[in-house]
Amino acid sequence: MSSPLCSLHWNRRFFLKSSAAAVMAWPFADMRIGTAAQRKVTLSEYPFQLGVASGDPLPDGVVLWTRLAPQPLQPAGGMPPEDVPVTWRIARDEGFTDVVREGTTTASADWAHSVHVEVDGLEPDHAYFYQFVAAGEKSPTGRTRTTPRRDAKPSECRFAFASCQHFEAGLYTAYEHMAKDDLHAVIHLGDYIYEGKESTKGVRRHVGPEIKTLEDYRRRHALYKTDPHLQATHLAFPWIVTWDDHEFDNNCAGDVSEEKNVSSADFLVRRANAYKAYYEHMPLRKSALPKGPDMQIYRNLPYGTLADFCVLDTRQYLSDQPCGDGTKLQCPECFDPQMTMLGAQQEAWLSEQLTRSPATWNVLAQQVMVARAKRPRNDQEVVSMDQWGGYDVPRTRLLKFLQDAKISNPVVLTGDIHSNWVNDLKVDFDDASSPIIASEFVGTSISSGGDGDLRAEAAAAIRTINPFVHFHSAERGYVRCRVTPETWQSDYCAIPYVTRPGAPCEIRASFVVENGRPGPQQV
Repeated sequence: MSSPLCSLHWNRRFFLKSSAAAVMAWPFADMRIGTAAQRKVTLSEYPFQLGVASGDPLPDGVVLWTRLAPQPLQPAGGMPPEDVPVTWRIARDEGFTDVVREGTTTASADWAHSVHVEVDGLEPDHAYFYQFVAAGEKSPTGRTRTTPRRDAKPSECRFAFASCQHFEAGLYTAYEHMAKDDLHAVIHLGDYIYEGKESTKGVRRHVGPEIKTLEDYRRRHALYKTDPHLQATHLAFPWIVTWDDHEFDNNCAGDVSEEKNVSSADFLVRRANAYKAYYEHMPLRKSALPKGPDMQIYRNLPYGTLADFCVLDTRQYLSDQPCGDGTKLQCPECFDPQMTMLGAQQEAWLSEQLTRSPATWNVLAQQVMVARAKRPRNDQEVVSMDQWGGYDVPRTRLLKFLQDAKISNPVVLTGDIHSNWVNDLKVDFDDASSPIIASEFVGTSISSGGDGDLRAEAAAAIRTINPFVHFHSAERGYVRCRVTPETWQSDYCAIPYVTRPGAPCEIRASFVVENGRPGPQQV
């Protein structure tokens, strides 16, 4: 992957100029309520086959989501080419005897008949139930929850984080177990879908070639959303989502494809398709509404004074991977001060959020591993160029900021690499005496990579050359966290196999971070 960094701005201007009419035609989802509400639509099949979801909880509200798709894998989800009125309600009880808010919105054909309702006026730190009605049919009943007031001092926050759910590679048994957990929220760190072509080797099948068009991305999202365990977990908890690369294209970096024959202009057209489909299928606020190939997904979600969650984007603004990408010895480009992970604007925003945060725990929910962990290969110690270890200057700058600004209890949550890691984060990973600045919990995949294993020998070798690594395994699963004013505990929930149903969920390891004492300790 190689392209001048400055080309990103020129090509974006080219894209926006050439597609301005299409961009301006993308309306907000509820701008045509009056017209759509006058229509009565009859559908041949149940329209809520992709389930319902909620997300981005705040003290006074939450986003409610659904998409009408009576035939999810058919063009337009089997919907007619017209807007459809959708009513919604939210109540304190599952029987809807105490409805607190209700209304009518529009499932716009321009947005794949998706619905995003931003409900406000709710009570802080309170559970609610919600439901949609369209074409005379009721959706499943979802459960959601608001967060505590900004100045509240909650006694705990319980959540799980996950990533990497390749549909073909395995079953979503992890979600079957997660849906039964007692959680306030779920955080998804990316690779919600995979863009690759159909394989003959998986336990389930994608359909068709690698996806590139808007309809391709919509159909792939719909395929993933048909999974009952994924639907059940969306139904049970509000989700906080961010993307990684496979929602768009493997190892994407800014406007640069990993394929050398793809122009930046063509790549941005494909990115616009991917981003629009992503928004259509996620419980995101209108503040994240994409504008062509641009979509701001980084944001802050507080949980009282207990925790601040800074949700990051390490893909859209990423410099092209150094050294030609891959996993290899660090080259001089890794130390180029012009390289960026977050982009200048997001990095400045993050610094401001962390500086102003009153929270006990400050959480960075992001995609790729921050610790510069080396891996043994042919008597060498190599580093992934697609992680923060390939971007030494911005990584060091971030950790130095956390240290110098004395940010309270920074914790990093990471996905991406289909394996579990627990790391101390330091400014200087080569100096054993360098102080620990933060803790990093890396969660494995839901299904990507197929059946995993403990990989005991590899784990021992990695820990030998990386003394700041406390735990490593390559099983499938997710991480469940319980946060209190005194401690943070992360439980590594392992799913022994995903190529057949029925796997148990086993706690493989648990780590605790104490307030004021950076670095995880196994318990």
